[in-house]
Amino acid sequence: MDWAVPGSAVDRRCRRGVRVATGAGFLAVVGIVATVLAPARAEAAPTARIVSEHVVTQHEIDLNVRSSSMRTVIPVKVIPAPGGASAPTLYLLNGAAGGDGGSSWFDQTDIRSFFAKENVNVVVPIGGAASYFTDWRRPDPHLGVQKWATFLTKELPAVVNRRFETTGRNAIAGISMAGTSVFQLSLRAPKLYQAIGSFSGCAQTSDPAGQAAVRLVVEGRGGGNTVNMWGPPSDPEWRANDPYLQVEKFRGKSIYISNGSGDPGRYDTINGPGIEGNRSKLVEQIAVGAVIEKATNECTRSLQRKMAQQGVPATFHLYQGGTHAWPYWQDELHRAWPQFRAVLAG
Repeated sequence: MDWAVPGSAVDRRCRRGVRVATGAGFLAVVGIVATVLAPARAEAAPTARIVSEHVVTQHEIDLNVRSSSMRTVIPVKVIPAPGGASAPTLYLLNGAAGGDGGSSWFDQTDIRSFFAKENVNVVVPIGGAASYFTDWRRPDPHLGVQKWATFLTKELPAVVNRRFETTGRNAIAGISMAGTSVFQLSLRAPKLYQAIGSFSGCAQTSDPAGQAAVRLVVEGRGGGNTVNMWGPPSDPEWRANDPYLQVEKFRGKSIYISNGSGDPGRYDTINGPGIEGNRSKLVEQIAVGAVIEKATNECTRSLQRKMAQQGVPATFHLYQGGTHAWPYWQDELHRAWPQFRAVLAG
């Protein structure tokens, strides 16, 4: 038959068909093998960029920073170091309100004047109410996407270092909820901060009392769900984010921790800062602020004992009198700053 005759047209067409089929099969096999052996495509590294900037004064700049991890714009207020020389950076975190509604370091304290002549860039992000400034495992129906740990340890420092003349040395301090977060952020980025300040915070988050305190902030105040943050109470993520269980990892840091007793102090008066004759504010500060401060006082004393047992150096200032209020935190920042300044100078 014609197809069997060597050299015939049919034979030549058949041979070409075999070669084409063999080549296609080989390429298909190569493609499959390449797909199997190829490494998984890496996710894009989190990035951030300044989308707008407003110079309020020579000593105050408002930035709007676009976060790729949270897919939103975060307001960030900055006091740049005077003189334009290289300077370290102090990150100040607000409390459970995230700095909204007039509850920020800029609204409630004298940081503008206090740091006016200090060789440091002071950075205050606004937002993150009831988030614990951590990375949530999934978006929350009420609080949305929360990737604050990524933003604060990766995205924002890169932006600050590009925009301002920095030395690469950093400190971080926070009040109340953020007095917990500063330790957690240091656990996440061990080399980022040389100094940590916690004012009226609670380092315990995984025991029943600690979990109740976290839920009170996230669910009671923020309307979120802690299951979306660290999972159910039995989830290992709670322990992974518990600074009290990991105090050894803070060795080598310059640490300043403070707390009031919760009893009414010198600012808890009718003419005190932030009260200024408003009786209802005074009643709230003494009633609610006293309860919260007494609770954080217990946490702080537990942390003090744990650090002493393990020989981890830290400065503790446990003062008599003082509720959970901004005037006390301003005083504590003033007290902590010389210690921070010394370590930031290298």
